[in-house]
Amino acid sequence: MTVIGKDKPGLVEALAHVVAAHGGNWLESRMCRLGGEFAGILRVHVPEEKEEALVQGLRALQAQGLNTVVQPDRGETPVSPQQTVALEIIGQDRPGIVREISRALAEYDINVEEFSSECVDAPMTGEKLFKAQAYLQIPESCHLAAVQKELEKIANDLMVEVTFEQVRDAS
Repeated sequence: MTVIGKDKPGLVEALAHVVAAHGGNWLESRMCRLGGEFAGILRVHVPEEKEEALVQGLRALQAQGLNTVVQPDRGETPVSPQQTVALEIIGQDRPGIVREISRALAEYDINVEEFSSECVDAPMTGEKLFKAQAYLQIPESCHLAAVQKELEKIANDLMVEVTFEQVRDAS
């Protein structure tokens, strides 16, 4: 499910309470505060006979300002990638950095498993720096050297530094 609402204390507890009240088990989640909003994605397991009641309980959280979207997981297993790669980007902030990098990744059929970014002040100059970290799932058919070469070309054009490092094989 996905959740979003104005950030305030108690949102995660309210969500956890509804899940537990319906016999659910919290499996995994990613949540954060960004720009005054609270947003997250999470997976829970609930007995099938309690699924609809859980969905109704989650809808009731709208009264506390938390909107939820539930997408049932019926056990479809995604194809495992051959390897996971960590990508880091840092450089002077400018429009188009994410667009150019993500375009190249999509051309190679690379899945972005996790992505986070921020703009920070540079230590010496105070200029805005764009920093991003991503974990990428590289398909077996993809030539890692070709992807790295393409990303380095884009990095030169955008005047950013790109670090591309294999994390693990998906064996």
